[in-house]
Amino acid sequence: MKNYFRFEENNTTYGKETMAGVTTFLAMAYILFVNPQILGDSGMDMNAVFAATAIAAAIGTAIMALWGKYPIALAPGMGLNAFFAYTVVLGMGIDWEIALFGVFVSGIIMILITLFKIREVIINAIPAELKYAAASGIGLFIAFVGLQNAEIVVPDESTYVALGDMASPTTLLAIFGLVVTVIFLVLGARGGIFYGMAITAVAGIITGLVEMPSAIVDSIPSLAPTFGAAFTGLTEVEWTSALIMQLIIVILTFLFVDFFDTAGTLYAVANSAGFVKNNKLPNAGRALLSDASATSVGAVLGTSTTTAFVESTSGVAAGGRTGFTSLVTAALFMLSLFFSPLLAVVTEAVTAAALIVVGVLMAAALKLIDWDKLEIALPCFLTVVVMPLTYSIANGIALGFMFYPITMILKGEGKNVHPIMYVLFFVFAGYIFFL
Repeated sequence: MKNYFRFEENNTTYGKETMAGVTTFLAMAYILFVNPQILGDSGMDMNAVFAATAIAAAIGTAIMALWGKYPIALAPGMGLNAFFAYTVVLGMGIDWEIALFGVFVSGIIMILITLFKIREVIINAIPAELKYAAASGIGLFIAFVGLQNAEIVVPDESTYVALGDMASPTTLLAIFGLVVTVIFLVLGARGGIFYGMAITAVAGIITGLVEMPSAIVDSIPSLAPTFGAAFTGLTEVEWTSALIMQLIIVILTFLFVDFFDTAGTLYAVANSAGFVKNNKLPNAGRALLSDASATSVGAVLGTSTTTAFVESTSGVAAGGRTGFTSLVTAALFMLSLFFSPLLAVVTEAVTAAALIVVGVLMAAALKLIDWDKLEIALPCFLTVVVMPLTYSIANGIALGFMFYPITMILKGEGKNVHPIMYVLFFVFAGYIFFL
């Protein structure tokens, strides 16, 4: 094992790698409870999604550990799960089974893109500013969902949205959770989001706002409600040209967000560990293939896109340098399968803080956009604000990608726009105007 993971070359030990793996798990364990709640809103069985989340994370992380050999953990990603539930299923009216099929196809396409080494072409085709805008817009969308779950933002007939009753017990519990979570994060505590949720849940139980779980440990939940639904659902839906077009947009969005999120996360984590040499990441293809494979596996199990987690940097900071770190994290995800009864205490008020904080962290990419250039600022601004205001990640990406070629042509820089962007203009225009 030492030789396989090159412990001596990476100046590490079993002790360091194990502690790093535990640290990474604690930093991202919140996804075990947040993901079932978000996907549950789309009609999926929460217990089955919990099991799918844990198993997909374990398998994906293990693949990364044994093949990619990087201290990078994978799990169903925030943002993509929100897109799955609120945009695709609730917004477009697509059955969650068909949405899972879209996730599966996006994973297969990602595998092909990586195998045929055309990822660089795609990376260079889409302007960096639009990537930053998409990430930030998804962050605002997630934060908006968190504010709604906390009942801080509520519907209003006159103004569409308004400030909720800040004195209501549910809102006060959510605000308490937000304060506790922020304290942990400001103090640099690894796993701050998870600890914040745990303390909020305990506070909810003490105050009677959250029910005490019937048990802490139980048998592994059944995957039956979601396993293979991505394929069984194909025969139970009436296929129309409109549905096919919608599914293409869904797949493109899954692919776009996962592709750049994964590439960015891999680079960030690898760079913090000192793996990046001459602006290149060794074995990047293996790492990307590990991620793509995990996405397809997760879709079969019954969860949205599985992707690399930037929280892996916490494990790197704790000394993780090899795939053994990821192997430890994968084992802990498998062990977590026995803790499904805790889902009962993770209410919307408990997870609200996690959504808001994750949204803030994602919105940090706004600082990387050149706001002084209107031809860039306008499409980026539309991408960011349209997502939460229309409750659709796809709408934001579509309008941003449509306006970018237009503003660049008006600026006299149309020749600098990659041909792929012009193709996407017509694809997204068809989605916006005809669906």
